[in-house]
Amino acid sequence: MEIAWRVELAVKPGQLDDFEKLTGEMVASALNECGVLSYQRFVSENEAQVHVYERYSSSAAALAHLENFKTRFATRFEAMVTRRQFTVFGQPDQALKVVLDRFSAVYLRPFADFQYWA
Repeated sequence: MEIAWRVELAVKPGQLDDFEKLTGEMVASALNECGVLSYQRFVSENEAQVHVYERYSSSAAALAHLENFKTRFATRFEAMVTRRQFTVFGQPDQALKVVLDRFSAVYLRPFADFQYWA
């Protein structure tokens, strides 16, 4: 089952340019990962907030991405932004949920048993 999330970030003062460079590295890395279906960033008009939208083919693909993120990017990322909200769409398996719980994730499951499409 696909997993997606939306993360609201507050950019720390003076960090936008460095965060943009880091995001470029992260995008390049995600392009080489299996199971990444969408990897997007959006910035507010005042450039104080960045919203992240990511979608993965499975819990395993999302978990692999987060492991790569932790190893390569987490320290720099956390120095530049503060997570305000982390919303997960879908039904992550237990291994992924353990990692997402560290971000105080809010989980939203599919509404009813409809045949949704991508």
